[in-house]
Amino acid sequence: MHKHDQLYIDGRWVSPASPRRIAVINPYTEQPVGHVPDADSADADSAVEAARRAFPVWSATSVDERVALLKRCHEIFAAKRDAFTATLVSEVGMPAKLTRRIQVGLPMQQFDIFADLLPTALAERQIGHSRVLREPIGVVACITPWNYPLHQIVAKVVPAIAAGCTVVLKPSEVAPLNAFLLAEVFDEAGLPPGVFNLVTGYGASVGQRLVSHPDVDMVSFTGSTAAGRAIGQAASATIKRVALELGGKSAAVVLDDADLPTAVRATVSSCFLNSGQTCTALTRLVVPHSRYEEVARLAVEAAERFTLGDPNDDATRLGPLVSRAQQERVHALIRRGITSGADLLLGGAEAPLPARGYFCLPTVFGRVAPGSVLDQEEIFGPVLSILTYPDGDDAAALAIANGTIYGLAGAVWSQDAGRAARVAGKMRAGQIDINGAAFNIRAPFGGFRQSGNGREMGIYGIEEFTELKAIQMPAS
Repeated sequence: MHKHDQLYIDGRWVSPASPRRIAVINPYTEQPVGHVPDADSADADSAVEAARRAFPVWSATSVDERVALLKRCHEIFAAKRDAFTATLVSEVGMPAKLTRRIQVGLPMQQFDIFADLLPTALAERQIGHSRVLREPIGVVACITPWNYPLHQIVAKVVPAIAAGCTVVLKPSEVAPLNAFLLAEVFDEAGLPPGVFNLVTGYGASVGQRLVSHPDVDMVSFTGSTAAGRAIGQAASATIKRVALELGGKSAAVVLDDADLPTAVRATVSSCFLNSGQTCTALTRLVVPHSRYEEVARLAVEAAERFTLGDPNDDATRLGPLVSRAQQERVHALIRRGITSGADLLLGGAEAPLPARGYFCLPTVFGRVAPGSVLDQEEIFGPVLSILTYPDGDDAAALAIANGTIYGLAGAVWSQDAGRAARVAGKMRAGQIDINGAAFNIRAPFGGFRQSGNGREMGIYGIEEFTELKAIQMPAS
């Protein structure tokens, strides 16, 4: 059991204003694995005050000092890798071998990457008679989700601190335990008091206060598009910067000359990663009319290989959804998909499930209509939708791919590299994979349209937490 009764504020573990606690539930066993404080607005105020006090000194530290601290954090983090993995499996439910590689491995890499990129990101530029500087924006509130909790925390907190900002973190109340381990990393590394502060609680109390707080200069949020809209409105009163990484309904466009088996297998794997609880998941498979039957067969065959089970069993490929509420939401959307007239090819919401765990069967829908619920709504579960377009009509395929409010990610499959690049160039999304190209942790990550604004990762992730200043110099 992970019993956390204190918050990390101003470099110390302190008791919250209220004795209330939030239980953290293991999505496989359906039993509590720990609890964290249910903080309130007074705790949020204390954390912001600590961050504000720390900002002048921390922002004045040298780049070399901050680089050295990030490298110390990387070493301490690496020593705690097994603890991070076990904790994340228990609160998220992703299979352990994937958790170790993705949920823990990617954040661990980011400490070194941001340390390497920091001198370049903050380098002064000379433009004519102007010196152009990047300065830290100030106090940053980071509000993070439950699906890749540690990855999203590190993608915000580390570049903000590297840029010279001070931070208040509010992790998701569904998966907050990993944030306490990260606080221990910062504490052991000797991060000065007030530079990093951890406050757990609900969005309606802690989150709302941080977003509207006049001493918070920036909010960086990852979560649903609906929540992002509310945050943008609440933050507008103080004209603070808001970076939003929101939902997606990403399409894999398979052109008529593609390697079909490879394209379908890769798309199913993307769709089902982390039980479909991935904002960039390729949940729509867009294929030529004449190839539909073959695609449907290949998709079902690929989906059937995703075995459900204990996340700590190496044979498990599909862990549970994160909570009962999430399970009920996904099943409700599957039922709506059936009533919309799509063909249920595999899975669904009515077939028997394991006796315990918030599972959803791997589900594949065929002949999904553009504009229907399965084409438009982010389901956030292991649900693939197959849509078709007239053979050879790349414009029609693009119309389907671009035909949602989202624009986070996408993919193109073709044996003609030039054609694939042309189609990718016309997709309205922040990151496009061609023929299964791998995720690049140094490239900018973020969305178009209602998938959000701002960018994370790499040099762009550091720049997001800075202000530009031009100093005009007199002629000598």
